[in-house]
Amino acid sequence: MRYTFGAKLLGFIGLSSLLLSCSSSPEVAMPEELRTEILATHPGSTAAFTQGLEVDRANPNQLLVGTGWHGESRIYRRTIDGGELASKDLKPSEFGEGITQSGDHIWQLTWQSGVAYKRDATSLEVIDQAPISGEGWGLCAMDDHLIMSNGSATLQVLDPDSFAVQGEIPTGIDKLNELECVDGQIYANRFLTSEIVRLDAAGKVTARIDASSLPNNAAQDPNNVLNGIAHIPGTDRFLVTGKRWPDLYEVRFVPAD
Repeated sequence: MRYTFGAKLLGFIGLSSLLLSCSSSPEVAMPEELRTEILATHPGSTAAFTQGLEVDRANPNQLLVGTGWHGESRIYRRTIDGGELASKDLKPSEFGEGITQSGDHIWQLTWQSGVAYKRDATSLEVIDQAPISGEGWGLCAMDDHLIMSNGSATLQVLDPDSFAVQGEIPTGIDKLNELECVDGQIYANRFLTSEIVRLDAAGKVTARIDASSLPNNAAQDPNNVLNGIAHIPGTDRFLVTGKRWPDLYEVRFVPAD
C-alpha cells in the first residue's frame, strides 16, 4: 500500500490520528449495513446515460446532470420534475463522465479523452480545461479539494481550481464510480453492482448500502446500471438513479432488515 500525501493532505485526512486510534484499540468498527428507503419518485430520463448527478447549490430545486455515450454526452440543468432548463454538449468523440460543482464553477470529466472541462456554474459554458491522467469516472467536492475516481480502488485528491493532483486515497474497494461528498464522507456507486459504499476521508469503508430493491435496477447491464447519487442539502435524503433509468428516487439510507 502506497501513500503519496503531502503535509497539507496529511492534515486534511488526519492520518496520524487515525493510526494512533487504531493502534490503541483492538476493536475495529464494522461498516454499517444499510438499505435504500424510497420516499418519493421523480421523473428520470431513458435518454440520459447518467454519469454525474448533483443538486445545484445556487438553486436547490434544480439538478445538474452529466451524461455519457459518444455523440450523446452533455451536461444539463433540470428541475426535480424533469423540466430541462439549459444544456451544453461535449464533442461527439468525447464520452462524458462525472461532474461536480465547486464554488462558482463545475468540473466535468471525460472517460478516455484525457481532459476535464471547467464550466461556469450559471451558464455551463467552458471557461478552462485540465488534463486527466488515465480515465475519469466519478467526481465530488469537499470544502477545499475534489475527489476523483477512475474505476480502481484508489481515489485521487485534486485542487478545485487547477485540477492538479494533490494526493491519493487507497480504499481497498474496486470499481468506485460516481461520487458524492457529504460532511467529510464519500459516497460511491460501485460499477456493475447494486452497492453504494460510504468512505471516510482516509478511505475506510464506514457503510455498505444495498440499493438492489430500487426498481429499474439492472446491475449486470453496463447500459442500465445504478449510477447517480446526489445529497439534498439540509436533509438526510439523497436522489439516486441509473443509466437511462425512467425514474429518479428520493431515498434515505436506513438500517438493513
